[in-house]
Amino acid sequence: MPKLSQSQKIIKFLKDNPDKKFNARQIAEQIVATYPEDYAEKKLNPRFEDNKAFISQIVAEIGSQKELIIKNDSHIFWQDKPRPRIYWYSTEKTQENKEIIKEEIEGVEVDPAFSKSTFSEHDLYPVLITYLKSELKLYCQRIDEKRSKNSWGTGGNQWLHPDIVAMQTVDKEWNELIRNCVKQGTGQSVRLWSFEVKKELNSSNVRKSFFQTVSNSSWANESYLVATTISDANVEQELRMLSALHGVGIILLNVENPTESEMMLPSKARTEIDWQSVNRILVENPDFKDYIELVSTYYQTGRVRAKDWNKL
Repeated sequence: MPKLSQSQKIIKFLKDNPDKKFNARQIAEQIVATYPEDYAEKKLNPRFEDNKAFISQIVAEIGSQKELIIKNDSHIFWQDKPRPRIYWYSTEKTQENKEIIKEEIEGVEVDPAFSKSTFSEHDLYPVLITYLKSELKLYCQRIDEKRSKNSWGTGGNQWLHPDIVAMQTVDKEWNELIRNCVKQGTGQSVRLWSFEVKKELNSSNVRKSFFQTVSNSSWANESYLVATTISDANVEQELRMLSALHGVGIILLNVENPTESEMMLPSKARTEIDWQSVNRILVENPDFKDYIELVSTYYQTGRVRAKDWNKL
């Protein structure tokens, strides 16, 4: 029997409990308990300090998947107000139910810049940085490819530049003795992350977007393709296959509430940085050079100046 995606697990749980209302935390606890083997590997990620932190991540993922869930089963509804948001499977699929949901969510304020028909990829960069800073404690930098020298001529830098890069200070809470040992040995005091951002992943752009990310982000310890929506289940399945093959992770970005963004597929962490690829980007792009200079400063001093990072 094929493994269910997380959205399919949620749909099945709600369908098995018709007309009962659940918040995202209740759903998260139930699906993790029902499918423990599916979450075993993800649970081992060291960024989850305990089970509560892990469940909180699943809660955030459920929030960012709500549109996909409803698209896949029209009997499922969600209600935003009053908080917390609740979900249920309705045995009576009626227009009246849909109008109730519409009325309930009309009071939710959404930044006009993030109307799905008008926002650009550029608008998503500060949203992603907000999520990475608040939820993953990363120090981020924007890379503007327009500032590159383009010394390789037309097309020479295609798929070279990531949109966002970041530094994770692994040793931030370590004792100074441990830090010194790591400096003298081969351990890691920082991890480098790289991100490619798209508005939507659909059947016509999913492979191109994915391999663009492979090209411009595989130098890092952690590489991610980021999008606000995945058009359908077939595209999601394609992403799962490609991620398993190439190790690039997938993040679903929630533009209305960045903290509810979902790390849908964790990347396969690389133990070593590809410094040759890093040098290739650095020689071309001053933003990336500034980023590596800040990383180098942290390696040498163990200090981070907040004003140098996470500029929105």
